[in-house]
Amino acid sequence: MTTAGIFTILLLLVSNIFMTFAWYGNLKLQQMDISTSWPLILIILCSWGLAFFEYCAMIPANRIGSQINGGPFSLMQLKIIQEAISLIVFTGIVALVFKGEPIKWNHFVAFALIILAVFFAFLNTGNNDSSKDKTGIQATSANTETDLDNSSE
Repeated sequence: MTTAGIFTILLLLVSNIFMTFAWYGNLKLQQMDISTSWPLILIILCSWGLAFFEYCAMIPANRIGSQINGGPFSLMQLKIIQEAISLIVFTGIVALVFKGEPIKWNHFVAFALIILAVFFAFLNTGNNDSSKDKTGIQATSANTETDLDNSSE
C-alpha cells in the first residue's frame, strides 16, 4: 500500500472517532447525568463542534486518497473503506464507553458482510480500460481522425 493510502486510512480513522463522539457522545453525557438539563440546541452545537474536527480529517483523507487527485482509491473504494472504519470505530467506542451494550451474533454476521464488501470493492474485475480518459470516452487514433475529417466539412 502506498503512503497516500496509509495516510488516507489514518485520517479516516481519526475522522470516524470524532464522528462517533459527535453522534453518540451526547448519549454518554446523558447517561452520566451531565447533560440531562441541557437544551437540545446546546447538545446539537456541541456535536457540531466535534463534527468540525471530523471534517478536518475527512476532507483531506478523501482528497489525498482519491484517484481524481492521484491517490490510490476510487470513490467507491473510499466510501466502503470509510464505512468499514466507521463500524470498527463505533464498535470499539461502544465496547469501551458504553459497556452495557451487548454485541450479538447477528452483529458479527453484519461485520463479516461489510468486510466482504471491502473485498469486493477492491476485486479487480478486469474492466479497467486505460485507453479511456477520465470521462470514460474511448481515445483512439481512428476516432480522432474521423472527428477531424468531419469538423473540416
